[in-house]
Amino acid sequence: MLTRFASLAVGVAMSLAASPAFAQFGAPGQGSGNSAQAPAAPELSPPPEITGDVVTGDLPSQTLKFGIGLAETSPQYRSVKYFSDILDKRTGGKLKVQIFPNSQVGDDAQMMQALQSGTLEMTYPSTSPAASLVPELQVFDLPFLFGDRKAAYAVMDSDLGQELLDKFEGTGIKALAFAENGFRELTNKVRPVTKPADVGGLNVGGLKIRTMQNPVQVDIWKTLGANPTPMAFGEVFSAMEQGVIDGQENPWSTILTSNFFEVQPYGTETRHVYTPFIIMISQRVWDNLPEPYKRVVQEAADKSAQYERRISAEYDDWSKAQLKQRGMQIAELSPEQRAAFREATKPVYEQWAPRIGTDLVDRVQKIAEGAEESAATK
Repeated sequence: MLTRFASLAVGVAMSLAASPAFAQFGAPGQGSGNSAQAPAAPELSPPPEITGDVVTGDLPSQTLKFGIGLAETSPQYRSVKYFSDILDKRTGGKLKVQIFPNSQVGDDAQMMQALQSGTLEMTYPSTSPAASLVPELQVFDLPFLFGDRKAAYAVMDSDLGQELLDKFEGTGIKALAFAENGFRELTNKVRPVTKPADVGGLNVGGLKIRTMQNPVQVDIWKTLGANPTPMAFGEVFSAMEQGVIDGQENPWSTILTSNFFEVQPYGTETRHVYTPFIIMISQRVWDNLPEPYKRVVQEAADKSAQYERRISAEYDDWSKAQLKQRGMQIAELSPEQRAAFREATKPVYEQWAPRIGTDLVDRVQKIAEGAEESAATK
């Protein structure tokens, strides 16, 4: 059954809801080609107590199929489990969630397409592939936009953040809440990277770096002299193992739970891009939910997103330590070294700010700078 479902996912079967393989499949598995199970997760903050009224009345029983890209040990999965528990408790068991981790039902782009067609109920992509539907989300792909998490949270929780979520109207998807994918870090199998020239200077070959399917991120690595290769997440491990690419960039937690340390000896804490996740539901499914269910789903999304942010930050530090224990050499850049990377990527702003919207970029920077200044004075 695993083989049947894997081939179905790779083929981007948009008739998932009607597929016998989909209906019968239940056991999660490794969807990234990894050769081992992901490392056991640390003790993280438990989810908040579930509060709120239990919806009553003659309401139908329903199961929401929720596809995600990451493993069962990830903060993303844990937040979906919390989301599921909230729905189960507050609907008296009538509204349930079936979780499909490890890209079992496709990559981010495929799962969003499934939401649009109504064959998958929910998913949880990064903003980068979601920018194909809402181009303004490319603002989050600009390099070194946020100095810390609090600055990013301030933007996501602002009126501007809600405006960005609302821009999905008309796409066939309803965006419910921003969570955290996190600060992205570079790994590779060729050499240590501590300065821009190590990525692709005159005396070294340009590293072949997997990027998300997003033009801004592609241009970041082109600007640094790399050979960026857009690729679906589920293909990355095998591509690195087989030498198709030299490296990739993701948060430490994703690097760990995907077992990338097995084929990536070098890491660099670049923190070059902060990427949110977005909790999404199919607009068709949303429109057909009874009003009491809509209210509970939105509240559960908000609470699970906040929970995911908290444990994502906890997981990040732990993951970095675990990667070191497993032999990855991690370069921690000094402020001067990080400033050199920031300076080297300035052409990306010059190229993309007018396309994304200079006013939008300015608004994001103003909110972020305000949050950073406020934190500095405390």
